[in-house]
Amino acid sequence: MHELSIATAIVEQADEAARAHGAEAVAAVRVRVGELSGVVPAALMFAFEVARDGTSLAAADLVVEEVAARAYCGPCAHEFPVGVPPFFWCPLCDRPCEGLRSGRELEITGLELAEAAG
Repeated sequence: MHELSIATAIVEQADEAARAHGAEAVAAVRVRVGELSGVVPAALMFAFEVARDGTSLAAADLVVEEVAARAYCGPCAHEFPVGVPPFFWCPLCDRPCEGLRSGRELEITGLELAEAAG
């Protein structure tokens, strides 16, 4: 399950960012996960719960935004959903497409720092 190594990296990066901002804890981490990234969002969320234990993210939520795969056809300027398995054939002009507009994302997009106690 490679989601555990990804979750560990998310926790490490979020912890480092929190410390850089003088925060003691993180309340939430927001990530974007593309349909073609090879990451299963449910598995990532489970792995995050394991990886956050004993860190400044121990009580943090992982908020996952799933990004649909979309392709772009240059000849007819049509954007369309790719689906899984990837099918890069334009449904409008019936030509192969090489341009992928979205779907491979795997990125931290936001961090919510916890309020200081007291």
